[in-house]
Amino acid sequence: MKEPIFTGSAVAIVTPFTETGVDFDKLEELIEFHIANQTDCIVICGTTGESSTVPDEEHKSVIKFTAEKVNKRIPVIAGTGSNDTAHAIELSKYAESVGADGLLIVTPYYNKTTQKGLYLHTKAIADSVNIPIVLYNIPGRTGGLSFSLDTLKELAKIPNINAIKEATGNLSFVANIAAETDLNIYSGNDDIIVPVMSLGGKGVISVVANILPKETHDICKLYETGETEKSKELFLSLIKLINTLFIEVNPIPVKTAMNCLGYKVGPLRMPLCDMSDKNLETLKNVLKENNVKCLL
Repeated sequence: MKEPIFTGSAVAIVTPFTETGVDFDKLEELIEFHIANQTDCIVICGTTGESSTVPDEEHKSVIKFTAEKVNKRIPVIAGTGSNDTAHAIELSKYAESVGADGLLIVTPYYNKTTQKGLYLHTKAIADSVNIPIVLYNIPGRTGGLSFSLDTLKELAKIPNINAIKEATGNLSFVANIAAETDLNIYSGNDDIIVPVMSLGGKGVISVVANILPKETHDICKLYETGETEKSKELFLSLIKLINTLFIEVNPIPVKTAMNCLGYKVGPLRMPLCDMSDKNLETLKNVLKENNVKCLL
């Protein structure tokens, strides 16, 4: 098995916005909040960070700012994937140059590709940098494009392709990755953290960790240290909340929850929009049921 970039809970951190740009003061506050609450890694500019509506100038400045503020206290993984290989290489090189510890590379979307093209695309990015890469397998957001097991077996031979964020929800596929490759596996779905860890997963890249960082860390740490029953109990106690954070497309519910709790992370960027009144009421009720409070 390759040495993991991190074990435990990586927060897929939201990007706090003002009406005119990124709220860097709030981003620094969130970074310190996560470090204080034992988050094991920060993933910046991922799906939950609304990376698809962050133009290059902001994208680069957010990665640089985060790497500098974290200052190697915990790993920082930067989302630098694209459906344009040259663009992904440019962003990846930049992230490495400003101190990111790893890269999150999503499969191409819209234009998609074949498995051969997917291998060549990913290899080209990996060959352009020296830091480890986490493959991001999320076919629900990429028009159904997913790594095949054979492609993963070939990509795993590349030294700095280190891990996969597995967000298909298919535990059989997770088991086959674990059996057939030496990739580190991170759950890309909060609702299967413990099942993925039971198959050898190293942790989670998490949405719920934005509001419950210590609890998400604890689920992973308890499992890692052999207290599997306690891990399972804590995990199951959060399932209703986890599910509620996905009643509308991510990150609408989690960012709304953070604003409801007083984190003041600002607006969503269109085409993301405010929650429906019905879903907002459901979210507020579940937050109250779980006694979730702002910890900032």
